[in-house]
Amino acid sequence: MDHPEKTTILMMEEKTNPNGPIDPGSDELYEHYRFEAQKGQQPLRVDKFLMNYIENATRNKIQKAAKEGNIHVNDQAVRSNYKVKPFDIVTVLFEHPPYEYLLVPENIPLDIIYEDEAVIVVNKPAGMVVHPGHGNYSGTLINALTYHFENLPNNSSNRPGLVHRIDKDTSGLLVIAKTEESMTHLAKQFFNKSTEREYLALVWGNPDQDSGTIEGNIGRHPKNRLQNTVFDGDESEKGKPAVTHFSVLERLGYVTLISCKLETGRTHQIRVHLKHIGHTLFNDERYGGDKILKGTSFSKYKQFVENCFKVLPRQALHARTLGFIHPTTGEEMKFEAAIPEDMELCLEKWRSYSKHVN
Repeated sequence: MDHPEKTTILMMEEKTNPNGPIDPGSDELYEHYRFEAQKGQQPLRVDKFLMNYIENATRNKIQKAAKEGNIHVNDQAVRSNYKVKPFDIVTVLFEHPPYEYLLVPENIPLDIIYEDEAVIVVNKPAGMVVHPGHGNYSGTLINALTYHFENLPNNSSNRPGLVHRIDKDTSGLLVIAKTEESMTHLAKQFFNKSTEREYLALVWGNPDQDSGTIEGNIGRHPKNRLQNTVFDGDESEKGKPAVTHFSVLERLGYVTLISCKLETGRTHQIRVHLKHIGHTLFNDERYGGDKILKGTSFSKYKQFVENCFKVLPRQALHARTLGFIHPTTGEEMKFEAAIPEDMELCLEKWRSYSKHVN
């Protein structure tokens, strides 16, 4: 079955100042989501349809939105029992703009590795979302940046200072642009793949090779819209090209610490590529790494792994190294962020375990 593609979130009617105050008495509606049902769509209630594609949504919330006239199909309000058909345009509308347009500066401490008049390099902690979006409207890196720095330039998605991003539960380095010139220059470097980005990843299993390259187009998973996947075989032309280079740093029995260098920057690229070759990130819940994928059936081993999950309650991925050309001086800049405590503690547990077993 084909699945709908989510388009860019846009406001239905332009406001001269989308970050300005909201008039609670306004009858203006703003589009928060838009999906198009593809030709293979089987008849499905619109509330179930939306639950499949909106993260953190519940059926009660969707039904309430429908009852209030906020669920539209082909520009007409529908009840929650409406059956979605092929090529239907399903939209979710509310009286307020999407919260990502209502950016509120917040006094959140930042771990600033480097700063000058053109750029900022920050070490993002695991658990911090980079920019506001559905379900995460505060506490983000952008909320913090707009508090600490004035007049950051907007990127093409109206996100101040943001040149690239890393996942919520990935820790590590990001470069932020402080001027329009820096934004343009850095964006071009990422587009031309001339930046250096190295990640540390703890993965399930023991790779056959000490180093290698993973290539495969990455796109939205056809059945689980919250995941991405590698398209190969007859579908190899789908998605966008992605290349990841890896090398083994430390073999620890049932898990391995590896270094990954990105040639491209697709969403979830390392997580998807490593799962594709059979080495899912340790404790990566979204991609199945929060289960025991390698090891014994002994109950003591199960308890050991669960203790590791508690020490490192997120995917084992850290953006350790970031290199780029300074946008104004032309100097080669390279930064490194020490491995965070939670990941280091997990590694120490595996080091001790592997020595004991061997």
